[in-house]
Order: sequence, then structure tokens, then C-alpha cells
Amino acid sequence: MEKAGGEAVIPSRKNAVVPRETDWSRYKDRKLVERFWPKVKQYRRVATRFEKKGRNFLAFVKVASIMILLR
Repeated sequence: MEKAGGEAVIPSRKNAVVPRETDWSRYKDRKLVERFWPKVKQYRRVATRFEKKGRNFLAFVKVASIMILLR
């Protein structure tokens, strides 16, 4: 993952020999995203990737997000 330019966001275990530093604000944002996706996937068009073009799929994800926020 690091070779591709990514960073680890999940904290290392307590008993790790070399613990890595954790950015807790990024970890908090990651948890929000992981909890949000199952809510968006309740909409069939998003879950089955009904829209084949990326821009159309993104547009429907935005519509589904708005519907969730309005609940």
C-alpha cells in the first residue's frame, strides 16, 4: 500500500513491536465513510452498480446521499 502512495489509517495493535503513528482525525473520517456505505447500498441502483458510466454512478450516489441526509 505504501508503494502505491497510500498511508495506513488503522492504528497498530497494542502489542506491536514497532507501533506506527496514527492520525486520529483521519481514522475518525474513515469510520464515518465505512458506516455510510451500507446506508447508501440500501438503494438498489448503487448496490448493483446499475449505472455503468462513472459520472452517472457518482450522480446517483449523490442523490442517495441526499435521501439519507433528509431522513
